[in-house]
Amino acid sequence: MFELFELERCPYCQKVIKFMDDSGIKYKKHDITNPEQEETLIRLGGKRQVPFLYNKQNGLKMYEAADIIEYLSNL
Repeated sequence: MFELFELERCPYCQKVIKFMDDSGIKYKKHDITNPEQEETLIRLGGKRQVPFLYNKQNGLKMYEAADIIEYLSNL
């Protein structure tokens, strides 16, 4: 399952969320205003940047809304 690290006020995050919701892609959201989620984001991706898409099953780690949407649209 995909995990999306995001901030509610981030327009790029909202763009990815809308795409995933409209496409019926299942995912778990992690709001990085929660310090534990922020720490997990930095541990996984190396920096505090959102949106960040992670898939433990295949090791996918991806930043940048346009890149995430392009990847997801090719599934």
